[in-house]
Amino acid sequence: MPLTLATAQTLVTAALAHARQQAFKPLVVVVLDARGAVKAAAAEDGTSLKRFEIAHGKAFGALALGMGSRALTKRAGEQPSFIAAVTHAVGGSLIPVPGGVLLVDRDGTHIGAAGASGCLSDNDEAALLAGIAAAGLTGDTGAA
Repeated sequence: MPLTLATAQTLVTAALAHARQQAFKPLVVVVLDARGAVKAAAAEDGTSLKRFEIAHGKAFGALALGMGSRALTKRAGEQPSFIAAVTHAVGGSLIPVPGGVLLVDRDGTHIGAAGASGCLSDNDEAALLAGIAAAGLTGDTGAA
């Protein structure tokens, strides 16, 4: 099933609601479809200037390499030259820290990715996972 606008908006709304319930710092949440186009995005009041680009880079990196950004963090430690080269190849749009999650539908198909930025990376990821679950999807963080 392709990622719909309604599903992407549900993800964003639920992720931000989770962040407020947990008293996280203000977040930006970005949802990309399978081709990497922005499907939905929102920036809470109080986010800093470049949080959209960071959230987008977390999601885009996960989508580009087919692994959640938690796996990209590990790979950056093991193969920093590779991550640097890929970051260059994708025009700088790769942020290899937690908070970029692949979106998986009920059939197990990757249908996009979501990224969040504004708080600690683990909190960014937790907010995304809450939004992903609310949208009826599964998230692949790359933690395996």
